[in-house]
Amino acid sequence: MKKNAFYAQSGGVTSVINATAGALILEAKRHKNIGKIYAGKNGILGALREELIDTSKESKSSIESLKFRPGGVFGSCRFKLKDLESSNKEYKRLIEVFKAHNIGYFFYNGGNDSADTAFKVSQISKKLNYPIHCIAIPKTVDNDLALTDCCPGFGSAAKYIATSILEASLDVQSMSETSTKVFILEVMGRHAGWMAASSALARSEKGDAPHIILLPEITFNQNNFLLAVKESVKKNRYCVVVVSEGVKNSRGKFLAESDLKDAFGHSQLGGVAPYLSNLINTKLKLKNHWAVSDYLQRSARHIASETDLKQAESVGVHAVRYAANGMNGVMPIIVRGKGKKYSWKVEPASLSKIANVEKKLPNSYISKNGMDVTSRAIEYLSPLIEGESFPNFKKGIPEIKKLKLIEIQKKLPLWR
Repeated sequence: MKKNAFYAQSGGVTSVINATAGALILEAKRHKNIGKIYAGKNGILGALREELIDTSKESKSSIESLKFRPGGVFGSCRFKLKDLESSNKEYKRLIEVFKAHNIGYFFYNGGNDSADTAFKVSQISKKLNYPIHCIAIPKTVDNDLALTDCCPGFGSAAKYIATSILEASLDVQSMSETSTKVFILEVMGRHAGWMAASSALARSEKGDAPHIILLPEITFNQNNFLLAVKESVKKNRYCVVVVSEGVKNSRGKFLAESDLKDAFGHSQLGGVAPYLSNLINTKLKLKNHWAVSDYLQRSARHIASETDLKQAESVGVHAVRYAANGMNGVMPIIVRGKGKKYSWKVEPASLSKIANVEKKLPNSYISKNGMDVTSRAIEYLSPLIEGESFPNFKKGIPEIKKLKLIEIQKKLPLWR
């Protein structure tokens, strides 16, 4: 019997998550056992609130244009389902909505917390006696999902960071004689330093910026950091620092931790770049500037990696194929080939081995002094930023096509 599908975007979005959505929708239309594809408005909240967008109302060209659109076109959310006992009301509501709209396929496009939610939903068919094929689809600029070689969204963010550091370092270098001596860029990465590490791709020769890379895997040492800044300024006349937002001190506390929590319960970070800037001002008396790449690093579709884009589309296509073939509780992961020339393929992996597992930077990727990366890290990172896939430009800026985003008629009482 033909069943409809539900697709939702979750957590922080990327420059290529819509490419995954577009590829998934187009692939689903090719399968006779899949009916309509509904997209959740604002992630899984769209299912709970019965706010389902009918993607069949969109033209094929509009769906195809999603590969060029950053952000999450259907809206995302930070909403984590707990276990069945704690969130019984939410799970029952999901079943009610699925039944009301004949949904038998559930696609959840997100990172670590989303993989956990998808794994829990995949268990619904057994515990609540409702047949559902649940597939989690990888996405995260943090690149910290287990098993997959890399995460769609990361390659493009890495390309943006490396490009930004290359360009900014030339600016600082040109002004260093009589002005700014130190530039600090803060990038995302709460517990894993993949994004900060990618800044090393800006180098073409030994001694090029960035001169210092601070990773959350390494405990911050104030004296060693200040000494490294001082030595770089003496040697190069300037210093460029890239720091992960999640760097911690010897007490295990984030350098820039605030008292706030996000929707997933994680500590809200308040900005490590200004913390380091103040440290340099106070201890070294060096003029410096800092910047936080923040949303820019994950939304820069104009400079997306073609490799990343192709992988984002491929996991969307494979997610549909897995579900159509009766799979449940799996994620399409990227597997790197073993040859010298970079290659990759997509394979299914069990969510039980991915949910709540965080992949950090291996020790072999981190330099002995803890403030740089090794050649092995460069070897891993380099292929992920290869290639360009520029959007169409209109009046000097990227052209973004609008979708209709028409919601279907509700059949159930409002969810509270």
